[in-house]
Amino acid sequence: MGIYAYHPAMTIHLSNRDARRVFMARQGLSEPPNKALTKQGLLELIERLGFVQVDSVQTVERAHHQILFARNQTYRREHLTALLEEDRALFEHWTHDASILPSAFFRYWKHRFARRAPIILERWRKWQGEGFDTAFSETLERIAVGGPVLSRDLKAEEHKSGGWWNWHPSKTALEFLWHTGQLAISGRRNFQKIYDLTERVLPAHHYQPEVSEAEFIDWCCRSALTRLGFATHGEIAAFWDLVSPQEAKDWVSGHRDELVEVTVETVDGKPRAALALADFPATLAAVPEPPSRVRVLSPFDPMIRDRARTERLFGFFYRIEIFVPQAKREYGYYVFPLLEGDRFVGRIDMKADRKRGVLDVTRLWWEPGIRNSSGRLEKLDAELQRLARFSGMERVEYAEGWLG
Repeated sequence: MGIYAYHPAMTIHLSNRDARRVFMARQGLSEPPNKALTKQGLLELIERLGFVQVDSVQTVERAHHQILFARNQTYRREHLTALLEEDRALFEHWTHDASILPSAFFRYWKHRFARRAPIILERWRKWQGEGFDTAFSETLERIAVGGPVLSRDLKAEEHKSGGWWNWHPSKTALEFLWHTGQLAISGRRNFQKIYDLTERVLPAHHYQPEVSEAEFIDWCCRSALTRLGFATHGEIAAFWDLVSPQEAKDWVSGHRDELVEVTVETVDGKPRAALALADFPATLAAVPEPPSRVRVLSPFDPMIRDRARTERLFGFFYRIEIFVPQAKREYGYYVFPLLEGDRFVGRIDMKADRKRGVLDVTRLWWEPGIRNSSGRLEKLDAELQRLARFSGMERVEYAEGWLG
């Protein structure tokens, strides 16, 4: 990374290589992955990332665990549980998807609750029909008096389970009350949410004092830009999915004196205009070289959440194919991206067989131009061995023809 002599009237020009490294550093992927990570260090890592997505699929490991392990192999699950369920330093809610977030952000999420409540209420009332409003008050009263519950605790005996379209009224009430901030997730049991009153889950200092609408929008845009490094107003709005693109655009217009213009070279050499906070130039000389090891990313890793940005910066086209019919899949049901240094080098199809204690590797695809060298295969095997141990597997087995 070169050292920049910057003048306020100048536009910063970022090469594609430098842009990738800036973004990786903001995503926590440039630090030594074997440096001891304490519980406090884990909290700081999640604060830097902003959020860690939660997903129920456990092909190898649940998304939130794999996201954190990809950044630090000394990550311990019990630290995350303690931060969520004991220290209450983290909470679960939605950004663009279900995520784990620092509890210090909860006061800003109260604006999300107020904005989304009418939309959710109208939508869910249409498919729930009669009994919807009654279920709200009854469910809230049940929890207020009786304490935390799982969804199954409230399920009517005759109700048949199914997808979200077949939720029993109390399940719908639980989700609505959670989505609007009246309930919070106090813990999980076999990955099922345990709901309780928010004031019994989160200490008051996390949601008081109130922040104004202007303070909310400023925080959303400023904190997003900090974590992205450089971005357009659309990317700023999409990061948290809390404000609209127009609100982000208006924020940019009103804070031009605190921003610098950046031209980012995309992977195909084309320049793309973006913005950064005023202190951005001073941080460029300190951007570290990312580790050269091969790392397996979760399909829900925040590094690749913005698929278009991933393609522009890294030339890596990725789509998860869970909902694609098997015959039409290009790669597989749940294929993992492979990151080596500051570039994506391939993707791999694998699954943990927990009965056999084996991480089964089915297929590997290298990206165009990536050599299938013995050194790269050794680095990949070393990472798969680490991931297998983290996931509780005893060994890695490679299927016949896995190299394609």
